[in-house]
Amino acid sequence: MKVFGFAGWSGSGKTTLIEKIIPQITGRGLSVSVIKHAHHGFDVDKPGKDSWRHREAGASEILLISDERWVLMHELRGAPEPDLDAQLGRLSPCDIVLVEGFKNVQIPKIEVHRPAHSRPLLYPDNPAIVAIATDGELDAPLQRLDLNDPAAVAGFILHHQGLI
Repeated sequence: MKVFGFAGWSGSGKTTLIEKIIPQITGRGLSVSVIKHAHHGFDVDKPGKDSWRHREAGASEILLISDERWVLMHELRGAPEPDLDAQLGRLSPCDIVLVEGFKNVQIPKIEVHRPAHSRPLLYPDNPAIVAIATDGELDAPLQRLDLNDPAAVAGFILHHQGLI
């Protein structure tokens, strides 16, 4: 599996960009998976539901299965957060995994940057950043991608990863 990441400040548009490039990649007949790192606790379960009750009772893992999807919830219960490699090992095979977050992990990535947000660029301190997707003008030594052109961003990623 090829792995490619996205880094940027909160509110820069990482999730929206990924959402727009997934159909650009799958439209070429390639399979895509996504790993998103959340900095804060989150919950995909609903209080009072059976799976929530099982977790609250102390189960370490709960696997929910239906005729449309399945999901595995794993409670860390004080164990350290698994690294990206461990999470990649849990995924089914695919052509490319898009990773949102994990900005300090050394995988090739695009920085998503909006000059209007007045936040500093990440690339000077992160050698894994290979391009910048932005909606403004930048004076940077990396390739600039138009944040509003998901087809071009997808093409860059696929070319960079040797998938086209």
